[in-house]
Amino acid sequence: MKRTLKDYLVISLKGVAMGAADTVPGVSGGTIAFISGIYEELIYTISNIDLSLLRVWKKEGFNAFWKKLNGNFIIALLGGILFSIFTFMRLANYLLENHPVLIWSFFFGLVLSSIWFVAKQIEKWNVYLVIQMILGSVVAFYITLLPPLVSNDNSWFLFLAGSIAICAMILPGISGAFILVLLGAYKNITEAVHNFDFKKIAVVGLGAITGLLIFSRILKWLFKNYKNSTLAILTGFIAGSLNKIWPWKHTLETVTIGDKEFVMKEESVLPWNFDGEPQLLFSILLMLVGFILIVILEKIAEEKPEHAPQ
Repeated sequence: MKRTLKDYLVISLKGVAMGAADTVPGVSGGTIAFISGIYEELIYTISNIDLSLLRVWKKEGFNAFWKKLNGNFIIALLGGILFSIFTFMRLANYLLENHPVLIWSFFFGLVLSSIWFVAKQIEKWNVYLVIQMILGSVVAFYITLLPPLVSNDNSWFLFLAGSIAICAMILPGISGAFILVLLGAYKNITEAVHNFDFKKIAVVGLGAITGLLIFSRILKWLFKNYKNSTLAILTGFIAGSLNKIWPWKHTLETVTIGDKEFVMKEESVLPWNFDGEPQLLFSILLMLVGFILIVILEKIAEEKPEHAPQ
């Protein structure tokens, strides 16, 4: 499929959306990739990166290498993701600290709509797929209840955190940023990005690349051999993750690290049982905006579907 400059600009914008989602603990960039129609191409492109590319370069030249790499797609998407991470992360931190109910309401509507979108990709449901979906939702729900670990800034730990988090980032429903929170690495990594600490960024990036190259091959194999089961489990993951992004929470336990306070344990409550101003009307409106946004993206993806490279 021959793409135009406009097509690659659209891919970059999808990358911006993925990067923005991945900066928020609870929202998955993989979900954005899925609903925007580039998920399978992303998985197949990453999984095709191996030493054979160098042999293609040596025998057939750079143009053949770049085409097999799907290099234009990678550059367009990665550029959008990096731009978003280095710009939106500060805004995300500000919104989460000052307007948490409103920002979580928007993402709740977005992710809620995503459940239907992923589920409808399965051509025919059966009892086994339903069971797999339920198991996926239970696992994801359990993950949202886990308490975060104490902060750690050792290089080996940041490498491991990057490799684990990137796997979550490309799974719809599992938030890579939330995994970083659980591992106790979110604060260190966000501060490294904020302060342009390229040493820490490089260590995390190396871990992310390692994890991505390994995990993408697993996902490619699952989509190729067990596509319906994979989609059913991913649907469950997204549904189970809704507990994490429910806007109204009661804090049960906190811990202070340095000059910042972190939530160790919390519970979801109904809006009228929420401490402080629930901002219910604005919250519902933002939920609807997030929900409708996914519907619009779905229509766009249906009009111009993307196909994974073989």
